[in-house]
Amino acid sequence: QVQLVESGGGLVQAGGSLRLSCTASGSIFRPYAMGWFRQAPGKEREFVTTVSWSGTSTYYADSVKGRFTVSRDNAKNTMYLQMNSLKPEDTAVYYCAANTFGPVTMKAADYDYWGQGTKVTVSS
Repeated sequence: QVQLVESGGGLVQAGGSLRLSCTASGSIFRPYAMGWFRQAPGKEREFVTTVSWSGTSTYYADSVKGRFTVSRDNAKNTMYLQMNSLKPEDTAVYYCAANTFGPVTMKAADYDYWGQGTKVTVSS
């Protein structure tokens, strides 16, 4: 079993920055990709970004490209999401996820472990 815990959400003004963290615990005996998804009120969960085990492969949704940066520190079992130039439309609950069976992927169905989410609110 793997447990994922997100932190770092909060309220920020448009144009501001936040850094989210996702810490994994439990037994994982192989390299695994991780990702961030988000769900805004009344909308479906959507892909934000994904990062490979080594950190060398990353993909971003067009809506966050150039503003968000994903990274990970495997020694700390932690993934980060640096969010800059935040917009009101970035308001959502942000979820981290782990894909313990495969490479980076933008499909939510490919991830087998999920965190509980951390709320990000961007005021205009």
